[in-house]
Amino acid sequence: MLDWENIHLENFFDVHLAIKSIPFLLGGIPMTLLVSIAGMLLGLILGLFLAMGRNSGKIIFRWPSRTYISFMRGTPLLVFLFLLYFGLPVIGIEMPGVYAAILGFGLNSAAYIAEINRSAINSIDNGQWEAAKALNMGFGFTMRKIILPQATRIAVPPLTNVFMDIVKGTSLAAMITVPELFQKAQIVAGRTFDSMTMYIMVALIYWPICIIISYMQDHLEKSTADLFRMVCKSH
Repeated sequence: MLDWENIHLENFFDVHLAIKSIPFLLGGIPMTLLVSIAGMLLGLILGLFLAMGRNSGKIIFRWPSRTYISFMRGTPLLVFLFLLYFGLPVIGIEMPGVYAAILGFGLNSAAYIAEINRSAINSIDNGQWEAAKALNMGFGFTMRKIILPQATRIAVPPLTNVFMDIVKGTSLAAMITVPELFQKAQIVAGRTFDSMTMYIMVALIYWPICIIISYMQDHLEKSTADLFRMVCKSH
């Protein structure tokens, strides 16, 4: 049974500590954004190749891509970060925590991005492939000029959601000594023994960051729609 008498609501959130800690906590945002953006870029590049491999008619490309996607989607990201940061040194490969975090988030997000890209590419009508083939257009030209512009417009919303998940997921990088936002909060919490205030502050900082990303998503959707119309008119 919950003992209401031992609950001290006045200790739930220390306003003075929160205000005093803001500059220190905000100092972790650049690292959070660095890991998020670099990890997303790596994921976008690898995810595109994985999507094409997944759609390939050749088993030598299709099955390695499917296996990679299945493994990354079926294993916890934290475990993978630990393998990179604590496991690889066993075989003589060492890297700073930030590099391990970028690599971990990039390789992990690539699996989800690949499925988004594959779905977006497959949603384009087969008639466009056939028309391009009839006009003697190569695979690369068809993909770059016809398929990808349309697929990008479809993929933008879910890809933005992936990026938002990466931003929030960077809190896991604190477990491998990356000095991002959540690790900064843990330092203050350990020093002041006020975990509740610090974790509430972390939530309140992540929230507006994600609001900004949502605003950027709306702007990017409009931009890709306008770009798609321009491409269609030019052809």
